[in-house]
Amino acid sequence: MILAHGETDLDVCFIRRAEREGDPWSGQVAFPGGRAGHGDVDAHAVAERETFEEIGLVLDPVHRVGALPVRPNVRNDLTLSPFVYYVGDAQRAQATVRIPAEVASVFWVPLTHLFDDDAVTELEYPHGGSLSQFPGILFDEHVIWGLTLRVLHSFADIMRLELPALAVDDQR
Repeated sequence: MILAHGETDLDVCFIRRAEREGDPWSGQVAFPGGRAGHGDVDAHAVAERETFEEIGLVLDPVHRVGALPVRPNVRNDLTLSPFVYYVGDAQRAQATVRIPAEVASVFWVPLTHLFDDDAVTELEYPHGGSLSQFPGILFDEHVIWGLTLRVLHSFADIMRLELPALAVDDQR
């Protein structure tokens, strides 16, 4: 999760993944990041390398704010180790699609938008052989949902804020 100063608020960086057959997250909104490689010494190294490869944004240890809760066994023994980073204007300007086969777009969302009741939506998505409704946050044509929404929920918990998109889900 990458934060940067926006016009009136902190903004959060998101990507829309490219549509790819066999990718379980094809076309979905996500944070930059990816799988560990042989040369990665720790989870920070993975996040920083993958972010540069995907969107050209250089993250250094000085940009690290902290870790969010690790999510083990996300899918097929995949463990997600999310972190929060803060970058300045120069780094923010670097964020652009570098690998179109993996990333369709890069966009920034004002942090306040993520906590806006009016941004709450639902997404219909195939799950277990039928269509299911999932909570989300609508921003322009993008819906932030699923695992990305759960990571935002971890961030909200640490900030002692309620994420309205999941408050609706909790009331069902």
